[in-house]
Amino acid sequence: MYTEKVMDHFTNPRNMGELENASGVGTVGNAKCGDIMRMYFDIDENGVINDVRFKTFGCGAAVATSSIATDLVKGKTIQEALQVTNRAVVEALGGLPPQKIHCSLLAEEAIHAALWDYAEKNGITIEGLKKPKSDIHEHEEEETIEY
Repeated sequence: MYTEKVMDHFTNPRNMGELENASGVGTVGNAKCGDIMRMYFDIDENGVINDVRFKTFGCGAAVATSSIATDLVKGKTIQEALQVTNRAVVEALGGLPPQKIHCSLLAEEAIHAALWDYAEKNGITIEGLKKPKSDIHEHEEEETIEY
């Protein structure tokens, strides 16, 4: 059901926890399944994500997608982080069962929510960033990834 990489990120999550005085914090969830994901970014004056942490309440796939997403954005610029899609999260994990794709959507939206919070705190606009959704609905995953 789950790839080795998913199981590794679930049993040994990277970058778990909180960041005090985070530059940006994003929280998203899926009311239908109950998963909640929060990401914390430490972004420097050059727009580089120096550190990232997450806290996730949810299934193993939600923890794994949070973990891999933090790996994908750490050390990247804001614009590079903005390019991390749910598809990139799924591919980095070597796949997810169709019923767990919504977890990758949560990871993408948590990244966007943390960047949105950073932009609001600093009074800036991040080109290409739309206001994130706080609740990811199941039907959206079907529209986003086709296998």
